Amino acid sequence: MAGSGLWVVGLASLLALPGIFVSVSVEASPGDADPHYRTCVGECQNTGIIGGNIISHCQSRENDSISAGSSWYTQEALRVQWKQLNCMTDCRYYCMMRREEERRLGGLSPIQYHGKWPFKRVSVFQEPLSAALSALNLLMHFTGWLSFFLLVKYRLPLRPQTKKTYYEYTGLWHIYAILSMNAWIWSSVFHTRDIDLTEKLDYSSAVAVLGYSLILTLLRIFNVKEGATRVMFAAPILAFVTTHILYLNFYELDYGWNMKVCVAMGVVQIVAWAIWAGVTHHPSRLKLWVVVFGGALAMLLEVFDFPPYKGYADAHSLWHASTVPLTYLWWSFIKDDAQFRTSTLTLVKKAR
Repeated sequence: MAGSGLWVVGLASLLALPGIFVSVSVEASPGDADPHYRTCVGECQNTGIIGGNIISHCQSRENDSISAGSSWYTQEALRVQWKQLNCMTDCRYYCMMRREEERRLGGLSPIQYHGKWPFKRVSVFQEPLSAALSALNLLMHFTGWLSFFLLVKYRLPLRPQTKKTYYEYTGLWHIYAILSMNAWIWSSVFHTRDIDLTEKLDYSSAVAVLGYSLILTLLRIFNVKEGATRVMFAAPILAFVTTHILYLNFYELDYGWNMKVCVAMGVVQIVAWAIWAGVTHHPSRLKLWVVVFGGALAMLLEVFDFPPYKGYADAHSLWHASTVPLTYLWWSFIKDDAQFRTSTLTLVKKAR
């Protein structure tokens, strides 16, 4: 047990490092302060022209009626807001591309603009690779959940009186699947079109699934089955997560604080699963440990960031790619856990 304890401490330290580095790295991007870039954006928004490109969204005078400092939920018609955002984002994109080409010719490396690397668009997709990989993660969660549903519903035995599954956490995993798929939907949308609304939906969905998975983790590792006890476990976490989401949406989208909250919830879950797998000698603990170590190593991509290769593949998109096989393995563990618990409960029943 002493060796196991040292292993867990080392794992916790490894998992905590990405959170420390990421949480303090949220600062203004160097590209934002570039006077050539700022001048270009200003002229583009005023004239609707940059080089040989005409930004049609900037031509309408409807934009003058929009208050630039107002929040997305207090502004006027969404159609008008969308036109204004298209004008701003299109001007930023073309000015960024022009400035990066000037820097490349001058032998300078790419820099970030508004917190993001200079990605090349593909049609309407602002970050095409991340959007595609988010959609692939969505597909992995859907197929994983579907195979889990078919397993517990049709392949494993049901309780003869109620026709319900023996596995006590079936309903909870169904909810987890819905929240996970919702999070990846909004991740795909956000990487397709980065505006205030899609950003908040992406962040809120990610926090929701992290908070719920923390609740589910505690219920499973402590084998909580009674409804009242489950409520006692869930209530404080649910209250905190709800408050945090409301804070992000209606008070301040604090990136640093949100990152700390998400990393804290993630570290607690991963370390808890790792310890539980070792202590209980779960038959599928190897799969769980691969997910734990794989997730920790994948997080390093978020720490050691680099510009997008050929304007498409950056560290964040590779992180999205790494979660695809981990998601497959994670749902495989969930199905193994359902089979393990069902066989244990049916054997106990036969023994009686």
